Amino acid sequence: MGKKLVLSLLAFGVVFGLVAWQRYTRAQLPSVGAQKSLNVGFLPVTCHLTCPVTDFATKSSRRYRFVSQRFTDFATVTDAFKAGALKATFFVAPLAMKLRAQGIPAKIVYLGHRDGSTVMVRKNDPAKSLRDLKGKRFAIPTRYSNQYLVTRKLMKDQGLSPEDLVFVELPPPEMPSALANGSIDAYFVGEPHAAKAELAGTGRVLYHAKDIWPKFISCVLVVHEDLIRDDPQLVAELVRGIAESGEWAERNREKAADLVAPYFRQDAKVIKHALTQPIDRVSYRMLTPSDEELGAIYDMAREAGLLEKEIRMSELVDRRFIPQDIVPAAI
Repeated sequence: MGKKLVLSLLAFGVVFGLVAWQRYTRAQLPSVGAQKSLNVGFLPVTCHLTCPVTDFATKSSRRYRFVSQRFTDFATVTDAFKAGALKATFFVAPLAMKLRAQGIPAKIVYLGHRDGSTVMVRKNDPAKSLRDLKGKRFAIPTRYSNQYLVTRKLMKDQGLSPEDLVFVELPPPEMPSALANGSIDAYFVGEPHAAKAELAGTGRVLYHAKDIWPKFISCVLVVHEDLIRDDPQLVAELVRGIAESGEWAERNREKAADLVAPYFRQDAKVIKHALTQPIDRVSYRMLTPSDEELGAIYDMAREAGLLEKEIRMSELVDRRFIPQDIVPAAI
C-alpha cells in the first residue's frame, strides 16, 4: 500500500508540474488574437448610422470591437476629441477642418453617408422656397456644418443675404419639438430628426439635401493621428467595418432601422421612414471623399469666415485605409 501511495503522489506531482509549466509558458507569450477595443463617437442621425451597425457587427469578433459612444451635440464630442478621450468619431466636415486648422491632429479617413439631410418647415407654413422664410428662425446643428454652408449657398442663389435668416444652433434631437412648439420656424438636419416631425404631422419637407446638392456630404469619419501612428491596423479595421456596415445597411434598410433604434433611442418606425421614403433619401455607398468635394466645402467655409488658417488636403485626408472591395457586414 505504501509503494502505491508513493507512485500516486509522484504521478500527481508530474501532472501538476506540467499544468503549471503550461500556464507559465502561456503567460510569457504575447496574446495571439486578443480583442482590441475602440470607442467611436456618433450622434443619433442617419449620417452616423454605420457606427452603431459596426458596434453590433463586432460584438462577436475575437479580434476587434468598435464600441459606439452616443453624443447628442457636436460641442461635447469636440471636447472629448480635443481632450484625447476619444480617438475616433464622426464629425460634420467643416468642423473636422476647423479642428485641423486649430492644430488638432484630426484626419478624415472616410465619409459617413451621402445625402440624408432635410430642410423642414412647420406643417401649415406656406413657404415654397428658402426665400419665403426671410426673417424666420432657422435651426442648424452648428455653424461648422454643411447644413449651414449649403443653406448660405441656397440663400445666395435665391437673392437672400446672410442676415435674412435668423440662425439658431440646436442639438439635432431637440429640433422636432422646437418646431412643434414654435420656438423655431424651420430647420436643416440629418435624419431621422426630419422624419420625426413629418410623421408627427408637425412639419413638412421643404427640401431634401439630394435635391439642392446631389451627393451631399454632411459627416465624415475622423481619427486622431496618434491612433494612425500607434495602431494603423486598428484604423484599417475600423474603416473596413464602417464601409461594410454601410453596404449591409444599403441592402437591408428596414433591418438597419430595427438594429440602430436602441442605439439612437428612437422609434424604429421613424428611422425606417427616413431610410425608405424616398429610398434615395440617404445613401451609404461611394463614401470615398474626393479632394474636389472637400475642397468645395473648404472654400465655402472660408467664405463664411469659419476657417482662418489655410490647410492642405494632404494634411486633412488619409485614404489609404479605405478597402478596395466592400462586402456587406456579416450580420
